[in-house]
Amino acid sequence: MMKTLACLCLVALGIVPQLTHAAEWKMDAASSRLDFAASFEKAPAPGVFKEFDVRMVFDPKQSTGSHLDVSIRVASADMASADINKAIAGPEWFDFAKYPQAEFHSTDIQAAASGYVARGTLTLKGVKQPVEVPFTWSATGDGATMEGQFVAKRASFGIGTGEWLANDVIGPDVTVKFRVRMK
Repeated sequence: MMKTLACLCLVALGIVPQLTHAAEWKMDAASSRLDFAASFEKAPAPGVFKEFDVRMVFDPKQSTGSHLDVSIRVASADMASADINKAIAGPEWFDFAKYPQAEFHSTDIQAAASGYVARGTLTLKGVKQPVEVPFTWSATGDGATMEGQFVAKRASFGIGTGEWLANDVIGPDVTVKFRVRMK
């Protein structure tokens, strides 16, 4: 009887780590970057969000139960021009005053052909849209790096309204690219 109980305990201890193997990851802000690129008259118009945070529960070997949460301080957008930065703060673009934060939340992270894909909801300028975010995951001794990019349709989020709604000057697509160091 005692041997059976001991064996059951060992089996139970062997199962528990498999069920709770996903690690909690936090972004290392100093080693992370979140870029975006629109197009102006068919030429690239790059920018960067300087303030954002990424939190994740993830096991690259078993993504079931994983989730990804990203928050972005939209007013930290910088397009390397004081005039452009002033314009994108207004209601036709990001409307910093009314919508100071953008968020992405995913509870569906799956392995994909070239890494992983997080399916979730992006909330930007008060609009929620489903988004798929493909990424790669590279583990190192003291952390990991996730990298990827996706394309968002700016009009779907009310970015570029009024005279900027047409796609002839500002293109319809915005490419979002990230490299996030996790620890």
